Formats: sequence, C-alpha cells, structure tokens
Amino acid sequence: MNGKKLIELRGITKAFDGEVVLDNISLDIYEDEFITLLGPSGCGKTTTLRIIGGFETPDKGDVIFDGKRINDTPPHKRHINTVFQKYALFPHLNVYENIAFGLRVSGLKDEEEISRRVREMLEMVNLRGFERRHVTKLSGGQQQRVAIARALINKPRVLLLDEPLGALDLKLRKDMQNELKGMQKRTGITFIYVTHDQEEALSMSDTVVVMNNGSIMQIGTPTDIYNEPSNAYVADFIGESNIVDGVMLDDYSVKLAGHTFVCVDKGFGKNTPVDVVIRPEDVDVVPTAEGELCGHVVSVTFKGVHYEVIVDIDGFKWMIQTTDYVAPDTDIGVKIEPDAFHIMNKSEYSGMFGDYSSFSDELDQLSENGGEDD
Repeated sequence: MNGKKLIELRGITKAFDGEVVLDNISLDIYEDEFITLLGPSGCGKTTTLRIIGGFETPDKGDVIFDGKRINDTPPHKRHINTVFQKYALFPHLNVYENIAFGLRVSGLKDEEEISRRVREMLEMVNLRGFERRHVTKLSGGQQQRVAIARALINKPRVLLLDEPLGALDLKLRKDMQNELKGMQKRTGITFIYVTHDQEEALSMSDTVVVMNNGSIMQIGTPTDIYNEPSNAYVADFIGESNIVDGVMLDDYSVKLAGHTFVCVDKGFGKNTPVDVVIRPEDVDVVPTAEGELCGHVVSVTFKGVHYEVIVDIDGFKWMIQTTDYVAPDTDIGVKIEPDAFHIMNKSEYSGMFGDYSSFSDELDQLSENGGEDD
C-alpha cells in the first residue's frame, strides 16, 4: 500500500477471562486506505477495532498512531471516530442534533458553522431535508446514514466501522457498500471496516486482513487474497473452493485424484504432500472421453448468471460453476488448466473442511443469524 503509515499495531495480545482472543498480531494501516478486518465470529476482529479506538487496552504490545504510542490515550482524545453495529443514536434528538452533537461537544459555538457542516454531511449521506426528523422514525438504512454523518462531521483521520451494514436487507446493503466506498474516496479518511461477509470485503476494500482464532492469516489486496490464498483456511473462507489433497511430484507437476497434472508452481520438493486449491469457475466441463478426471453429477442449481454443479469424483464432491447447462444424474469429464491450480503447503487447517460445502454452509448460516462477533 502506497502512502504514509498512520497506524501500527505491534505484537498486540489480548485475553478475556484467561482466553486469548488476539495472539501477538502486528498490522500496518495507511492514510486514505479502506482496510477490512475479515473473519468468522470470535476471530478477534472486533477486539482489534476496539483496541484501535481505545475502548480496550492490549495486555501486550503497542498501538502507534502517527508515530506516537497511544495505548493509554482515551477514545475521545484520539483522532478516531466509530460507527457501531447498532448505530448508538440519541433517540431524544432529531437528525440535525444527532449529527451536530460532536461539534457541540468539541466546543464549537458558531451556529452558522454548525449548520453549514451539518448540511454538508446530510448532502454526503443523501439525507437532505431530514434535519427535523426523529431518528426513531427512520428506516435502518437512514439511521445508519445519520450515524456515519455524525462520525464524519468532526473530520477524524480514521473511521472505525463495526459491521455497520449487518442489520440491512440485501439490496440496501449493496447500495450502502457503494456509498461507503464513495464517501471514503471523497473524504480521504482512513476507513477500518469489520465484517464476516467475504463479498463485502472483496468489493469495498483496498486491503483485506483475514483473521482466525486471534491471528492474522493473510494480508493483501482483494485480488491477491482471492487468487493467491496463503493457506487452506483463506482459500475456503474467501469465495468457494475445491480443496483437494495432492502430492507435488516435482516442480510444475502435481498429482491428485489419481491423475498427474501440469501446474505453474515450484519449489515444494519432490513427492511433497500439499493442499491443492481449484476455484469452481476454473474447472471446464467436457465430454467424459476428453476429461482428465470424470465424475457423476449430483446436483445442478441455476444461479442466474451461471449453473452451480456438484460433481462426485472418487467420493469427493467438487463444485463447478459453468454457463453451460449440465444435466443432473449424468457423467461428465473435467479439465483444469495449469494456472488454475493453487498449490500450498499443508497446514493446521488442512482437512478441516472435508469437501467444498462444509465451511461454506457454516458461513451462510452465520450470515442468516446476523454475524455476532467476539
């Protein structure tokens, strides 16, 4: 990431009641960056956000802001504002006064300046004309806009957003994703965003930090995280993946499901057990006579743009995404190009998923339940 380093987390460790929720994590965050902390419930992402905001203090390690250690600096003295999951609006104040609250607390007395700044924020969040509305009468999306306007009006250098779209319906959530990214670009404020939604993270972020069990699994651009996952956990968490046991026979040669394939990876050593990740969209369906592997079609689901095909190949259920219709209960062949194989060393996460569906189903259930964290 280009630009000036704004926040540094150095060896941050945090435990609650003897249970470690952050285990010696380090992270650099830059000016004018949209960075997302992504992971399942309980992975430590919200605790990380709260430590940055000053709502929690690390047991070990340092929080550096603009070159200065701020471990003991209270939240109201940091150039950081927060949008909470439940918005935390003041129900007894109207929209105007909710947004103006931070300016008044900071000591600004000039009512013309307050009015100008509030109107500017209302324009930014598309709520012009809502000044006198009671916040309790607003929709969830409108309340969220008010919370963002209130957080931005003091022009903080950093905005923390803790699952701010979790309570919105799907269409509104998609709209707000675009709006939030636009706001970040227009203001130049660093946004630090927490979510368990992989698609949300990939579509909005400059940088994605994938977390699990209090540790950072991988840091990178959305493209890097998706195309070059560092381990089986990241591969399965980010999008759909077929994660297959394989053996790296030699450089550029991998064996899986009884067949030897040409790949583009090297440096693993001869006959090394590996995890092989193949994205569903990178598997080509061909007649059985032309297939490098063959399998039986278990199910076919139309997804609007493509078909999602589940194929049993030697007892392992593969997911394939194709724009061509495939009939259920038939046999098909598959081909895989060399650059579609992503080879990685075996790790503690190897084998935890079983086949493509196990962890994805768990994440779908988490999304339906609202994604409670930490």
